[in-house]
Amino acid sequence: MSRHEKYRNDFNQIRHALSGEPDGLTIEAIEERLLHPPDRRTLQRRLKELINTGELVSFGKSRAVRYKFDQTSLVEEPALLEAGPIHLSWNSRDILRKIAEPQEKRTPVGYNRDFLDSYQPNTTSYLTKHDKEKLAALGITAQMEAPAGTYAKQILERLLIDLAWNSSRLEGNTYSLLETQRLLKEGAIAGEKTPIETQMILNHKDAIEFLVNDSPDIGINRYTILNLHALLSDNLLPDTASSGALRKHAVGINGSIYTPTAIPQLVEEMFALLIEKASMIEDPFEQAFFLMVQLPYLQPFEDVNKRVSRLAANIPLNRKNLAPLSFIDVPDKLYVKGLLGVYELNRIDLLKDVFLWAYERSARLYAAQRQTLGEPDPFRSKYRENIRRLVAEIITAPHAKAAAIDIIKAASLTLPKADREKFVYAVESELLGLHEGNFARYFVTPLQFKHWQESWKVV
Repeated sequence: MSRHEKYRNDFNQIRHALSGEPDGLTIEAIEERLLHPPDRRTLQRRLKELINTGELVSFGKSRAVRYKFDQTSLVEEPALLEAGPIHLSWNSRDILRKIAEPQEKRTPVGYNRDFLDSYQPNTTSYLTKHDKEKLAALGITAQMEAPAGTYAKQILERLLIDLAWNSSRLEGNTYSLLETQRLLKEGAIAGEKTPIETQMILNHKDAIEFLVNDSPDIGINRYTILNLHALLSDNLLPDTASSGALRKHAVGINGSIYTPTAIPQLVEEMFALLIEKASMIEDPFEQAFFLMVQLPYLQPFEDVNKRVSRLAANIPLNRKNLAPLSFIDVPDKLYVKGLLGVYELNRIDLLKDVFLWAYERSARLYAAQRQTLGEPDPFRSKYRENIRRLVAEIITAPHAKAAAIDIIKAASLTLPKADREKFVYAVESELLGLHEGNFARYFVTPLQFKHWQESWKVV
């Protein structure tokens, strides 16, 4: 375990030990609950740091001092649960608390141009030096010295499925991972889905292929962003002329008291400034996150702004041959609340926590050194035997994709409702990752695997 990982692990252990302890614990009691406790002096430093950030408070005297979470800094439990495995900073929790208030109690706000005007590329930074160093280490691939876009081209088939599915999922699309693959590779439309859902995924495919194109014109520029919107919004807007065009009228944000500017001239001016500043940012991760913040905030298009920002965030990563950001497992509600923090408060902390966690998740899948990027996924560990039995059943039958989709959905219904969608994704991603070098872990024979591969290819 690296020094940074040990440092982070100490804090996570302390948080876990204090979870569900409203009366707090002494340092001795905390130490007893730690699986890998640091030495006493280090533990004292860690507790002091958590107090300084406002996450913990201490009370009592001398050896009777106890530590507990600062209840005034915590959001309501339902909102906090939306974070899932993402650790939220004190600032992020404060944002959640503020936007959890009923809309009628939140003060309506309009577009604040100073939010963009005050940002000075390579001087202002949303990400800390530590954030950037960590992300750079996570994003390493085997093609760092190759021409721009080489890595994305190599993984294009998988990237198309992952990014198209996850970005669409964040918009409420109900296609599963396997249904997305069948649509993109075989043109098979899932019967119970709406035409809008199908069109959304097909548009993502076109947009991703556009970005991975080796054209020298692809970059953080007006041409790329406008055409990215045109591809993502194709056949989804009432007026076809609105695709790839800056909006000329007012728009609203569902569930928010934020109203973007309705002045076309200001939209045009701020869009040009946004592109100019983004193009000047040297660090690819800062550049990616800047686009995820400022594009949705301006709402330069009639609709589809968030989709544009998610795909545009991959442009600087693609150009540097870094692992892409495909938003794997990102909690949709927390992502939306992160944007609400930007819209209503001009605070980026919550969206930043989501971004940092999301990139680490994506890097686990794509980076050349992914085996060193973290510990096993606890969800997959929890359902390890369920996943193994189901994958083995599909291989040995053998089942083609259409049948497998139904079988996986049926199996998920036996699990708690909160785990069903993630279970479907876990099984489907296992099936998509199978090859001749790893199928033995499901205790199937080479002949069974060969017959399954033949069935799997049948449209």
